[in-house]
Amino acid sequence: MSQDQSTLESPSTGEPTPAPAAAPPSFVKLAMRNMVRKGGKSLFHFTLTVTALLSLLVGLAYLTR
Repeated sequence: MSQDQSTLESPSTGEPTPAPAAAPPSFVKLAMRNMVRKGGKSLFHFTLTVTALLSLLVGLAYLTR
């Protein structure tokens, strides 16, 4: 009597019942998994974003001094 992952046998009737579905992973977990998988590209985009934001802040500070 082997148990399949998708169905479990009910002890009272002996009929297969569906197993509870696992909760889908959160968006944070998916983003972290994606970042690990595409490490170089993610680091490049992160560096580009930080550089652009710092440039914007320095530029605005210079214009409004």
